[in-house]
Amino acid sequence: MSQDYYASLGVSRSASDAEIKKAYRKMAAKYHPDKPTGDETKFKEISEAYETLSDAEKRAMYDQYGSGYEQRQAGGFGGGYQQGADGAEDYSDIFSSMFGGGGGFEGQQHGGAGGFGQQQAQPRKGEDQTVAVMITLEEAIEGTERTINVQTGNARSSSSSYDTQPIKVRIPAGITQGKKVRVKGKGYSGFNGGPAGDVIIEVNLQKHPLFRVEESDVYLDLPITPWEAALGAKVEIPTLKGKIKMGIAAGTQSGTKLRIKGRGLGKTPGNQYVIVQIHTPPAETDEQKAFYKQMEEQMPFNPRATF
Repeated sequence: MSQDYYASLGVSRSASDAEIKKAYRKMAAKYHPDKPTGDETKFKEISEAYETLSDAEKRAMYDQYGSGYEQRQAGGFGGGYQQGADGAEDYSDIFSSMFGGGGGFEGQQHGGAGGFGQQQAQPRKGEDQTVAVMITLEEAIEGTERTINVQTGNARSSSSSYDTQPIKVRIPAGITQGKKVRVKGKGYSGFNGGPAGDVIIEVNLQKHPLFRVEESDVYLDLPITPWEAALGAKVEIPTLKGKIKMGIAAGTQSGTKLRIKGRGLGKTPGNQYVIVQIHTPPAETDEQKAFYKQMEEQMPFNPRATF
């Protein structure tokens, strides 16, 4: 069948895998022959389109050669369906998972080579599911565990409800924002005896009152007094692994960046950077104002002299 697969599914040529899958499921539910709005010819068209566009290799061949790409692959697809010794998936398992088994479209005989219900469904791995998890920076640097609820059952089922089951997940130490942890075999059920998919845990880091994160590095704004900056001092610095003492050199200016090596995140830990911020105490009493006046007279200094 010569057709524009993208047009058949109503998607653009730049459509993502998720957009293609969503379009196929919507149209298959509408045009399946068992439905009141069913249209067998239309159903075959969208099934053929999805069979190609859902496979990255076949989609690339189709984009390059059009519908004639099938002749460039040994063995072909037997009328638009994956079959043969290469073990590729058969559409019957997709139809069964979406619309149910015996008594549905899969069990009907439509005649002719490549007709529906003529091929034996192949085992197929279930779909993965992604779950977002929020953790603190302290948990990220030390590692932690979470118990999460995941959906069970068939991801392509026409049912709108799923059962859930709890699973325990170990978040490894040093994990950074947006990294993923895969839990094998805990995703949606497989098709026709195939294995279950995986659960993918997407880790997000909570905002911290002291620290901010840039990739694997951690940043801290450090307030110090004018006399600590002018004379030098040893101050206590918080890190995600506890407090440490750090030297502030005499004459340190506001905005100076100091590094604490290996106190960041990541498998190979990044660094913690300390940004110095000089805080001037307020002059609230007559004595305090007189003190600042004395400083002005004894320490003439114009930071804008180069303006």
